[in-house]
Amino acid sequence: MLEIGKWRFFVFLVIIFYNDPMTQLKKIVLDLETQKEFAEVGGRGKNHLLKVSVCGIYDYSTDRYFIFEENELSKLSPILQTADQIIGFNIIDFDFEVLRPYLNFDIFAVPYFDILQEVEKALGHRINLESIAQATLGTGKSGSGKEAILYFKNKRMDLLKKYCLDDVKITKQIYDYALKNKKLLYKDFFKTKEMPIKVSEPQPRMGVHHQAALF
Repeated sequence: MLEIGKWRFFVFLVIIFYNDPMTQLKKIVLDLETQKEFAEVGGRGKNHLLKVSVCGIYDYSTDRYFIFEENELSKLSPILQTADQIIGFNIIDFDFEVLRPYLNFDIFAVPYFDILQEVEKALGHRINLESIAQATLGTGKSGSGKEAILYFKNKRMDLLKKYCLDDVKITKQIYDYALKNKKLLYKDFFKTKEMPIKVSEPQPRMGVHHQAALF
């Protein structure tokens, strides 16, 4: 009877653990804006010189959005380092490279889902986020990367942060759609077309301490 009691108690703990919001997958949707254009740093391929103006994220484990200025990136670092997965659009070729100088760990070692990579696998070529957002969500971006750089240079951090978080929200909605429907829609000139997208929930990272939200 004692052994049965121990087993029931163990099952009870397992149920509690998996229903605890703090144990939910820590998926992070990420988008950042830069201080400079490629023309200011000698062309493409020098992402590490662009410098971060702001970086926005959505954390699935807390259902919250956060925005970080360049001098606050030390707070972002542990969030990314302990993520089960980082999600974004063109994060491998762009965002991760821009962030690297600010981090004390290898961000490429964290599991990721790059929507643009999957789009390229499906279509054989790249398309922009706007084309996917317009077709899939019925709405587009609230601005452009060049406008974001002007916001930074003109010290309009309010507009810059709004634009960045708008992109995070759009990216999250596109990811959610792909996860549910295993496809995305996109604009091809005047036609709306579908493309299959391979996406599934990530596995929890064993041995990673999930830090609580900072604010």
